[in-house]
Order: sequence, then structure tokens, then C-alpha cells
Amino acid sequence: MALTINTNLSSMIVQSNLAKSTNQLNQAIERMTTGYKINHASDNAAGYSIARNWEAQLGSLDVAADNAATGADMLSTLEDNYALVSSHIQRVRDLTEQAANGTYGSQSLKAIQSEITARLEEVNRIAANCEFSGQNMMDGSMKSISLQVGTDGNAAKSQIVLKDELFAKGDVESLFGISAEDLAKKCAGLEEGTTASSMLAGIDDVINEISDRVTTLGAAQNRIESAIESIGVQSENITSSLSTLRDADVATESSNYIKAQILQQASATLLATANQTPSIALNLL
Repeated sequence: MALTINTNLSSMIVQSNLAKSTNQLNQAIERMTTGYKINHASDNAAGYSIARNWEAQLGSLDVAADNAATGADMLSTLEDNYALVSSHIQRVRDLTEQAANGTYGSQSLKAIQSEITARLEEVNRIAANCEFSGQNMMDGSMKSISLQVGTDGNAAKSQIVLKDELFAKGDVESLFGISAEDLAKKCAGLEEGTTASSMLAGIDDVINEISDRVTTLGAAQNRIESAIESIGVQSENITSSLSTLRDADVATESSNYIKAQILQQASATLLATANQTPSIALNLL
């Protein structure tokens, strides 16, 4: 190799390697402090794009899970209200059967009628106030609802439709076909031409109707719970894949850090030596 003054090739080589080891050191530091091995598109262009797409999918899955959970809460609210209605109507049946015994005088029957009336009025109150997110679910005003429980634009794949029948009217007149006051008289056997025992079959029909509605609710709740589980599986799989693609291996990066640090220190030491090379030419003059 020629000995020159104007061009110090040794110094240039050391400077290049010093810059390279410094960049490697900085990259290892960045990866260890962020926890990611892909921090910029330049680190891995394809991987960076894939990671961004997976992150977007995870965000969409979180929203879908929230939607499904809200739908489940709504149906649970409706089911709880039907449980209350059912308990009141069951009590009405018990009182009706009691009135049908024939051992009670008019005052006792009026007392029975009074409690039946109170129970039926409470059924009407529940139906009028069964709301979720500002929507009444038992007055017939609520129509079918589509729950967005998936990220696909295809409704058949990503939506669960809760049909109108889930939100049928639940007041006394809708269930029995007559008002609470006329019904209470019939159940207490105080309406002319009516015996309390004749009302039992009709009350049983209503109890069965409520039971059918709750069963339908249960089926819809099972679908929603299944959707929530499916979303959880998808989210877990994408998260695992994203971790494999993007997360830094701390052990590997620590090793890279030490290696780059040693190379940087060695290059810095050699640079000082290389910078003295042109001065050797002076000894020849």
C-alpha cells in the first residue's frame, strides 16, 4: 500500500466501520428500550406493513368484543325483567287458585283482588320501564337489532340479528288480552259469570308464553357468548403472530449491543492510530 499524505485510506476504513458499529449500537439500544425489533419501515418494510394491518385488526376485534358484550348485557337486562314479571304472574296464579277454593267471603276475595291488582300493575310498570341505552324493550317499540360482532363487511359473517319477537310487548293487556283491573276481578271470582278456577288455564298459557320468550332469549345469548369466545381466539392468535413478528428478543439484542459496543470502542482506538499514518511520511523527508 502506498504511503500518502493527502489520502488516509486506513482512517477512512476505520471511520466507516466506526459509523457502522455505532449505528448497530444505537439500533440495539432502540430495540431494547422499545421492546420492538421493527420500529421503522426501514427495519423490515414488509413486516412493518403486516404489523400495522394486524394492529388495525386487533382494534376492530376489540370493538366487536365490546359490541357483543353490550348485546349480552342488553339481553340479560331483558331476561331479568322477565324473571320479575314471571314471579308476579306466578303469584297471581297462586292467589287465583286460592280464590277458587270457595271458602272465602266477599271481603277476603276483595283482599285477594287488591293484591292481584297490585301485582298486575307492577307487571305494567316493569314493561313500561324496561330500558337499555334509552330503548324500551317491552313496549313493542323496539324492532330487530343487528349486533356487529365481527370485522368482516359481510353482514352474514359478522352480524347477529336479534329479531322483533325478542322485544314483544310484556304488559298485562298484551299478555292476557284484557286490562289489569278486569283481569283482577276475574281471577278473584268477583266478576259475574266468572269463577276463579276458569282463569287458571289462561294464566298458565301466559306463564308458558313468558317461558318461551326467555328460552328464545337464552338461545340469542348463547350465540353472543359464542361470538365473544370466537373474537377472543382471533385476538389471541393475531397477538401471538404480532409478537413473533415485531417483538424484540432481549437476549439477542443484548448480545448485539455488547458486540457493537466492543466494535465501536475498537474502531475508536484504531482511528486514533490510523490518523497518525500520514505523519510517518514526514520521517522520509
